[in-house]
Amino acid sequence: MNMEKTIKAGIVGGTGYTGVELMRLLLGHPHVEIACVTSRTDAGKSIATIYPHLTDLLDLAFIEPEIETLGSCDVVFFATPHGIALEMSQPLLEQGVLVIDLSPDFRLKDIVCWEHWYGQKHTQPELLKTAVYGLPEVNRKAISSASLIACPGCYPTAVQLGFLPLLEAGLVDLGELIADVKSGVSGAGRKAAISGLMSESGEGVKAYAASGHRHLPEIVAGLEAVTGETVGLTFVPHLMPMIRGIHATLYSKLTTKISLSEIQAIYQQRYVDESFVTVLPVNSHPDSQDVRMSNRCQIAIHQPQGAEVIVVLSVIDNLVKGAAGQAVQNMNLMFGYAETAGLDSIACYP
Repeated sequence: MNMEKTIKAGIVGGTGYTGVELMRLLLGHPHVEIACVTSRTDAGKSIATIYPHLTDLLDLAFIEPEIETLGSCDVVFFATPHGIALEMSQPLLEQGVLVIDLSPDFRLKDIVCWEHWYGQKHTQPELLKTAVYGLPEVNRKAISSASLIACPGCYPTAVQLGFLPLLEAGLVDLGELIADVKSGVSGAGRKAAISGLMSESGEGVKAYAASGHRHLPEIVAGLEAVTGETVGLTFVPHLMPMIRGIHATLYSKLTTKISLSEIQAIYQQRYVDESFVTVLPVNSHPDSQDVRMSNRCQIAIHQPQGAEVIVVLSVIDNLVKGAAGQAVQNMNLMFGYAETAGLDSIACYP
């Protein structure tokens, strides 16, 4: 791939939070031109009219999602609810367009499991076989030669990055993993819902889907792909009174005698060459605000009371490393650009 070539990108689903975040990031990318952005509800309207912060930055109007137009792009991002990429990806791939799907349509290889959690028939079993799970810290080589990427969800990204070094090193009981994870309200998407109203979420914290969340099988599948063994995970998400951010508190039980400093060294070595994962000094407490609007994941390790339980703290911005930023990171790998291209923005503080 010519490193100086400008590629044309299309975004399907441009009016949601993830679609808007893709526009923000791609506008700052040195090798990308946003060719088209689709929205069925706002087709014909100027993007800057709907999102004034993009005035003078993106002189386009939303269009209907039509294969003929999207087929002229080099890459198409799907920032859509489940089911859309499922039907539109095949004709784009046949035209040589690379597809990066931020929805869950191609994340789970188990079709029966996918149909259970998403309530519809999976119509692309053959395409599913070719999809590459887009967690660069695990699948970098496969991503670089893929034509269809299934971007991980925000919860699975924070949880997997936090657990991976422990599991890869074979240090913990795989049957007793716990993920207690908090998310900002933007994780629910840009839609009219009572639970997203400030008066409903602004002063409280609550768990939801405690009996079973659709991201659970994705996290388990990702961890099992690394370990090659069955993983038992208890995953409980919580809604926090904040807009952006994921904070994962991860618990695991050691099966071997090892010091906290040795575990810290394992984490540092695992992520030493990763541009977007930072292992903080031992016993640190990462704050979701410290990665806000960045593609970074910050991780810290604890061993409460020096006992056999290891606590890992993992934070990301759910809209960036948990969605649009990771999608751009995948795109960079697919086109042979520097992995950090368009993603070198520093976190916003405060």
